[in-house]
Amino acid sequence: MGIRILVVDDATFIRDMIKKQLRDKIPGVEVFDAPDGARALAQLKGQAVDLILSDWEMPNMTGAELLTAVRAMPHDGTIPFVMISSRGDRNHIVKAIELGVSDYLTKPFSAEELLKKVFKQLKLAGKSPTQAVRTASTQGIAFASVDVLTGSGGGAPKAAAPKPINPFSNNSAGALGAKPAVPAAPNIKAVETPKAAKGKAQLRFSNNRTFACVIREMSLQLMSCLMQRADELPTVFEQAVVDIETGDGSSLARVNGYVHSIQAGENRPDTSVIKIVIRFVDNDADKFETLSKYIAQM
Repeated sequence: MGIRILVVDDATFIRDMIKKQLRDKIPGVEVFDAPDGARALAQLKGQAVDLILSDWEMPNMTGAELLTAVRAMPHDGTIPFVMISSRGDRNHIVKAIELGVSDYLTKPFSAEELLKKVFKQLKLAGKSPTQAVRTASTQGIAFASVDVLTGSGGGAPKAAAPKPINPFSNNSAGALGAKPAVPAAPNIKAVETPKAAKGKAQLRFSNNRTFACVIREMSLQLMSCLMQRADELPTVFEQAVVDIETGDGSSLARVNGYVHSIQAGENRPDTSVIKIVIRFVDNDADKFETLSKYIAQM
C-alpha cells in the first residue's frame, strides 16, 4: 500500500497548495482532505492514514480537538500528527505538545519547510518515500520542530543557520513566546494622504519575511495596503498571514491569505512604496466576526 496522508484545513487554497506539494514530491501518495476536524474524524473511521497535517483554527472542530480525538483512538492513536497554525507563540506550542502532537509548523511556510516535516514523520513511522526531499534551497532556515522545543533532537545546526534558541527562556530575545518585532510603517506621504490610511497590519511570509503595512481598504474578502519596497518582495499567489493591529498596537487577528496582486506604488522605477492586495482564505466564523467589528470601526 502506498503512503496515505490526510490534510485538514478550512481554507481550500491552503489544502490545495499542500496537496500539490505532496503529490509532486512523493510518488504514488494518496492525499485525502477535509475542511474541519469533524469531517476529518469521520474519514479516519473509514480509512487508515500514515500522517495527518491539520490546521489548528477551524470551525466545527479545531485541530486541537481533532488531535485529542485521534490520540484517544484505540488502534490509530499513534498516527503522526503535524499541527499547522498561524500562531507560533509559546503557549500554543506547549499546548500542542501536551496534547501529543508529533511536530508543529507555523504559517506561512515554504514548500521546503512543509516537506522537511512530512518526510521526517514518515521516516519515523517507517514509511519513507522513495524520493528524497532536496534541502539545499532551505538557505539555513531554522525549523520550529518539536525536537527543538523539547530539547531532545538533532544536534547543532550548520554554520549557515541561525543559532537555535530555547523558546522557554525568558532571557532569549528570539523566544517563540515573544511578540515579533514590527518593522517601521512605510513612508507613504508621496502616495497617500494620512487620511487615506485605515489602520496598520503586519504581513508575514515564508522564510521569516515580515513587512509592516498601512491598510487602505479592507473587506471580509481582501485587504489592500501599502508597504515599503524591499530586496525580496512577495510574489503573486504566495501564502501570507496578516496580523491586524488595533490602535494601541496589540494584535487583533491573524488571518490567512495569499498575494492577489502587487504593483509599484508610483509611476517610476525607483519608487519606495509597493501596493499589495491580500485575499483572505479563512472560512472561520470567529475570524469573520472579528474582521467585521474591525471594519465597522475603520
